[in-house]
Amino acid sequence: MSSKYHNKQVYRHGRVFDSKKEAGRYNELLILQRAGHITKLQCQVPYLLIPSQYENGKCIERSCKYVADFVYWQNGQLVVEDAKGMKTDVYRIKKKLMLYTYGIKIKEV
Repeated sequence: MSSKYHNKQVYRHGRVFDSKKEAGRYNELLILQRAGHITKLQCQVPYLLIPSQYENGKCIERSCKYVADFVYWQNGQLVVEDAKGMKTDVYRIKKKLMLYTYGIKIKEV
């Protein structure tokens, strides 16, 4: 079955990536980490943007999260990165919420 945006999942380094682009970027980041240019590389890091909404103890709206493809430290700065192929409207809103909520500007590659 083909995905909505025609990307194909890729299995590398014991992980499943949503696209060849994301898997390729992971390879690049591993090289940068081994060379000491970046540290603390993480994949698929969730950020809570809007908490779940409850009424009378019942959840009426689920939480809204952004899941960063990669998070790492470079030159003492936190970098949140997305290997973006298609910038959907939902992604654009979540990108703005990341900046508003956490002061984090997502790096797109």
